[in-house]
Amino acid sequence: MRSTDPADELIAAWRAELPDVLGPETELVKRVTLLARALGDAVDAELPGLGLTPAEYDVLAALRRAGAPYARRPNDLTRALLLSSGGTSNVVNRLAARGLVARRPDPDDRRGTLVALTAEGVALAEEAVRTSTASHAAVLAAVPEPVLAAAAAALREVFAAAGTMPRPGAPAARRPRRPGPG
Repeated sequence: MRSTDPADELIAAWRAELPDVLGPETELVKRVTLLARALGDAVDAELPGLGLTPAEYDVLAALRRAGAPYARRPNDLTRALLLSSGGTSNVVNRLAARGLVARRPDPDDRRGTLVALTAEGVALAEEAVRTSTASHAAVLAAVPEPVLAAAAAALREVFAAAGTMPRPGAPAARRPRRPGPG
């Protein structure tokens, strides 16, 4: 017999109330949402130990994954992180005050600037990404590797069919809404 989980409980409650409304997409959304929350909470619990907020971690990670010289235009960062320009600026200011990022002239645009990781920022970004990955691995430790691979492959197909997966750095049309009935 299969055990129930929080998604099963939510779906059962809604099926009792509105049996004609829910389909398999609702179960998928609930499971993805609950899993994303568990993964996010695991990382968020580790960030204070690194002296980072989630937004600061996101900026450092976005700059590190950009590849050497680990720099991006502020507008590109804003789009990649789905923050407001003011929010991005505030986070960058905090990181700059700590010596983790520096603003540099943009060699391709004399009026523009780049936000770049300093050597200390690169080191902290890499430590934070390793910590994030370890947190994810801990949450998923009991899941057999073939199941993880199958789930990733299935979600790749879902994203391809839905055509709605946001691309890092792509302009956001709007903020995502809370998914489905809670």
